[in-house]
Amino acid sequence: MTDVPVDEDFEELRGDNISQERAERFYDRVRGKIQRYVDAKGAAIGKTAEYLLLVPDVFILLWRLVNDSRVSSKNKVLLGSGIAYYIFPIDLIPEAFVGPIGYLDDLVFGVYILNRVLVDTDAAVLREHWPGSGDVLAMIQKVIGAADALIGQKIVARIKRMVK
Repeated sequence: MTDVPVDEDFEELRGDNISQERAERFYDRVRGKIQRYVDAKGAAIGKTAEYLLLVPDVFILLWRLVNDSRVSSKNKVLLGSGIAYYIFPIDLIPEAFVGPIGYLDDLVFGVYILNRVLVDTDAAVLREHWPGSGDVLAMIQKVIGAADALIGQKIVARIKRMVK
């Protein structure tokens, strides 16, 4: 998919302040790379493709929510941890070693955070910021339902402990 290690996509986002422009550039670049990967692999990755395509959508949703004044400070800390998980190259399934498939743990982590944020944030706020197709709440439930198959039960269990 790429001649450059995947974690270099995040270089632009490292630092103290992520502007909307930088976040949107990241979103566009990663979406393009994942789409090229999915196009190249086709049937070989099957249903995993639809989940991979959610990765940039969930990232930008986390970023938009952390910048929304209607979201509590407590939830902003949680959302910030999700953004950090996307940005830092060392995670449970590192993209630098396994390629775009390594984004799946980022997706699952982000979705578990979104599910937690829904406890005290109006779903309309998430829907307002959701860049993907379909309903964000349905997407969250779909990813949670597929998490074990996508990344394995042990990694899902670790993610659940991290989000508590």
